[in-house]
Amino acid sequence: MDGTCTRCRKAAVRLSAEQRRELEQLTRNGVHSAKQIMHARILLMADEDHPLGRYTDAQISRELGVASKTAARVRQRFVRGGLQQAVQRKRRENPPITPKLDGKAEATLVALCCSDPPAGRAHWTLSLLADELVERKVVVSICKETVRKTLKKTNCSRGV
Repeated sequence: MDGTCTRCRKAAVRLSAEQRRELEQLTRNGVHSAKQIMHARILLMADEDHPLGRYTDAQISRELGVASKTAARVRQRFVRGGLQQAVQRKRRENPPITPKLDGKAEATLVALCCSDPPAGRAHWTLSLLADELVERKVVVSICKETVRKTLKKTNCSRGV
């Protein structure tokens, strides 16, 4: 042991036998991401009931090649949120870039694509569709690639 009392530590990890088995299985089978395996190994080493005694964050960082802050953060996430939250990656609530077209705008695009093309044109082009969406004030600006991806996603042809 490292000599610190368990009451003094805010994020003391105590794994049940089932949690320990689950983490050991996770580190052995090799189907999980490297980060998940690393976090599982951190928790196994930080366990107060570890067979060889609990490792300190500094010892964990030396043994596993991670920063000691990483070990501390994984321990804190385990104490606050449980095993799954400590091992698995946190899901993003919002995408990094908000989509240009919402459901209503997509419906407008599909309806526009299915309508007759402008006078003098045989069919709608991606540029014409993008310009028409801006002209109708559905969006402030949009590129033809966004129009293409949206139409591809909805399985709608450009009328070609």
